[in-house]
Amino acid sequence: MTTMPWSRTSTAWPPPMHRITHIRLPEPLNKAVDTKLWWMALDEHERVLSVQPMADGSAMDGESWQGDWISPMGIDLQINGGLGLAFPELTAKDIPQLLKLLDKLWQDGVQAICPTLVSCGVAALRQSLTVLHAARAQHCPQRCELLGAHLEGPFLATARHGAHPLEHLCAPSLRALDERIRGFEQDISLMTLAPELPGSSEVIERLRTLGIVICLGHSNADGEASADAFSQGVGMLTHSFNAMPGLHHRAAGPVGEACMHGEIAMGLIADGVHVDPTMAVLLQRLAPQQLVLVSDSLAPYGLKDGKYRWDERVLLVEKGTCRLEDGTLAGVTLPLLEGSRRLATWSGEPAAAIWAATMAPRQVMGHGRTLHELLVNQPLTDLLRWQWKPDTEELIWKHAA
Repeated sequence: MTTMPWSRTSTAWPPPMHRITHIRLPEPLNKAVDTKLWWMALDEHERVLSVQPMADGSAMDGESWQGDWISPMGIDLQINGGLGLAFPELTAKDIPQLLKLLDKLWQDGVQAICPTLVSCGVAALRQSLTVLHAARAQHCPQRCELLGAHLEGPFLATARHGAHPLEHLCAPSLRALDERIRGFEQDISLMTLAPELPGSSEVIERLRTLGIVICLGHSNADGEASADAFSQGVGMLTHSFNAMPGLHHRAAGPVGEACMHGEIAMGLIADGVHVDPTMAVLLQRLAPQQLVLVSDSLAPYGLKDGKYRWDERVLLVEKGTCRLEDGTLAGVTLPLLEGSRRLATWSGEPAAAIWAATMAPRQVMGHGRTLHELLVNQPLTDLLRWQWKPDTEELIWKHAA
């Protein structure tokens, strides 16, 4: 599958030309780390040479960031399109607009995405995968990178189909899987399915052999079925709480079992509509290491509120929320990092909100590098600077250079 844009390997560096002091590093709900200050050495090209801890109470020469955080850029594991493009409807003529979207995503603080293909016809799916493959070849510096696709469907529970067209759902089988992804196995990073459906075990095993991350979503799985799925290799929940049984005091459901399991990533749409802010903060406190922010943005991302076509249906966009005409919640048009901003305001934990959009998705993709390793060798232009405004409880970000 497509690999992440990780830092280059360390080499010998010349002496630092620039020093930035009083920096903080994001961590998931770790107060001790969050209060620790660091300094960075940069070369003459504003590339990070090293990140070192500051001694308590020390004064150092250099540019003080006064406790602002530094992080890698965001990674969005679930985004359905933007600037009028729906990823499942891509054709070759859409590549110029797709590249514009990737440029916009970079400006919005997103380094890479897993373009999400919701349930659609086989021909449309394969055509979109072909277009995405071609677009990857046109990657350039300071443009959001296309990682492997996220196939959200078609092996979903009909009772939890949400905005997925029922006519495109099908029973899981190796034959149906092969019909869709044959020849594109290396172009897919994640797949969402309902693991309780008959035939899903064989599909899960096949996806595991391909190195594709398997997600539980649009599913009726109860706690027992969820735990069984996790034991088989399912490693993530797609938009936790949405399109799955809820967290109940007599029925843990997928969310409760994922929290108990401890190693299952839990995607969360932090817009305040898909999940109530209190529940979002509760999930963060229950499983801080597992929370992964996703945007779930649709084709109108980057466009004004209004009415838009989505396949043969009408999508109504109001205040960043997308619904079908019957009121079904379909997605958002909000940038990924807006989720960090909102979660930070709800929880009062800016460092953890930053971590959930920048480091957590990288863990899902299995890069295995520490935050320090991701910062070293990177130019400031490819990193983010975050500032917390305690008087307004507002988190703001900008490109670090």
